[in-house]
Amino acid sequence: MTEAELVRAHAVDAARRWIGTPYRHRASLMGAGADCLGVVRGVWRMLCGAEAEMPPAYAPLWAETGAGEALRDGLARHMRALPVEAAQAGDVMLFRFAPGAAAKHAAVLSGGGRMVHAYAGRGVVETPLGPWWLRRRAWAFGFPAAR
Repeated sequence: MTEAELVRAHAVDAARRWIGTPYRHRASLMGAGADCLGVVRGVWRMLCGAEAEMPPAYAPLWAETGAGEALRDGLARHMRALPVEAAQAGDVMLFRFAPGAAAKHAAVLSGGGRMVHAYAGRGVVETPLGPWWLRRRAWAFGFPAAR
């Protein structure tokens, strides 16, 4: 198994440990609460140690009120950018909910056409990466090797 394959396998295992965590906006505490970015942050901590940077405060509708791609830019500072078509289990996928809108949702791909993510009303779940989600893919990133 290559180093990249090992990192991806650990990322899937780490993400699945978050399943069942309730949804809490801006939170990242396994079992207590997380939003979609909180899951990615938690997987980062499990794989890499301390977070590379803390996200700024953000409102639930932050992507509708600001310009730019804050989520993409933050991940790009610390993760490997990948073509969305090349993303595999263990990589992070970002989604935009409308054409031209900023990407505002993140998930860890878990393989077999599935992903682990968090959203209001459901918490952290593993769901199919179905056609609705596939049409909204914006960017993909790979976790770096563990430090």
